[in-house]
Amino acid sequence: MGTNRKGFTVSLLLTMSMLLAACGGNGNTKGTPDAGSTGAPGTGAEATAAAEPVKLEFWTIALQPTFNDYFNNLITQYEGSHPGVTVEWKDYPYDAISQRLLTSTASGKSPDVVNLNTEFASQLGSKGALLNLNEYLTDEQAKSYFEGIYNSTVFDGKAYALPWYTGTEVLFMNKKLVEKAGLDPANPPQTREELVEWARQVHEKTGAAGYAQQLVSKLFPIDGIQILNEDKTAAAFNTPEAEAMITQIRDLMKEGVVLKEDADFSKQIQYFSGEQVAFQLSGPTFINFIKTSAPDVYKNTIAVPLPTGKANLRLSNSMNLVVPQKSKNPQQAVEFAAFLTNAENQTAFSKVANTLPSSKASIQDPFFTDSDGSLEAEAKVASSQSLDKATDYMVGVPSAADINSALARGLQEILMNGADIKETLNKVEKEVNNIISQGS
Repeated sequence: MGTNRKGFTVSLLLTMSMLLAACGGNGNTKGTPDAGSTGAPGTGAEATAAAEPVKLEFWTIALQPTFNDYFNNLITQYEGSHPGVTVEWKDYPYDAISQRLLTSTASGKSPDVVNLNTEFASQLGSKGALLNLNEYLTDEQAKSYFEGIYNSTVFDGKAYALPWYTGTEVLFMNKKLVEKAGLDPANPPQTREELVEWARQVHEKTGAAGYAQQLVSKLFPIDGIQILNEDKTAAAFNTPEAEAMITQIRDLMKEGVVLKEDADFSKQIQYFSGEQVAFQLSGPTFINFIKTSAPDVYKNTIAVPLPTGKANLRLSNSMNLVVPQKSKNPQQAVEFAAFLTNAENQTAFSKVANTLPSSKASIQDPFFTDSDGSLEAEAKVASSQSLDKATDYMVGVPSAADINSALARGLQEILMNGADIKETLNKVEKEVNNIISQGS
């Protein structure tokens, strides 16, 4: 994994430097931004007419052939409402799209609309390789997305991506263990501190632990601890707040409230299935695993919104649509991206793909509000209710994977091997600063 991660980092650095080189001075003449002229996405009524035939190249990640019917139908609708505009849809594997973007842009054949995750979109956007979409969107359009998710790719007031489909974790509870501990599952914990108290009571009354968790860098932003400073030039996590957060986890592990283990997803499934823990913090994909491995536990499990940490947010994991600076048809490209991500089309995609939308209006649909009492439906409703506090976590630099790994190793050293908290944070801070100096 280390070799692959380093290879990806190098590839990403090359991608960004060549994209920037390609953007900087070869005479690209993008359209003049005209705030408000994109019209209501999806209607096409106010769409910009193409003076000459326009061909948009649209790239997605691993959506063919499963969703061919959905996208082909949308493309037909868009082309019908935008005379003179045609869309060519290409789909690539996740690991291939950055290299494809590099090659295509460097050769002067940039795609117009590209599906990227938030980390990559943020890195490219902060380097000026993507269009500032705020110059094209109306306030109404910008506010149609959940604020935290939309702002995940905003730097210096510039929005470099339109949020698309997303996901959030929920709290799964073993109802039998919770009730045995004298707790009311109908009034679940709202904050991480309340969850800790619930976990402690479960441990005291039943002998089971509260939950298992993986020691990963996202534990920092959940409590409002920034990984890097604002301009991404140095580590920012070595703070008294970080020491307090790690100290609490260490103490909870000593008490047995949290399992003393760096538990990956498969181990978490194992512990919940064996009723060794009462809670599981996870996405809805968790359901299929316990349904198979422990059907009795599955029947006795409920899902509620995830309690929030000190930052009062929930981490989402979104896919976005971006428009590269090299797009030769930026006006039509933004219109198409807005069309794909409007509430109507995001709602429809969620129904066929079982994803969460990033558009506020979508979750008013009964698909996201009605439950038939199944765990699957409960998790879907809980997830959609969590989006108001959702934001994407990203480091925002090409060496993000290496930085995340350094933080995870530091947590493991402290919590698994008993290393001193402050000394380890100092050590990891130096390592992260070194990574940044080599990779930025």
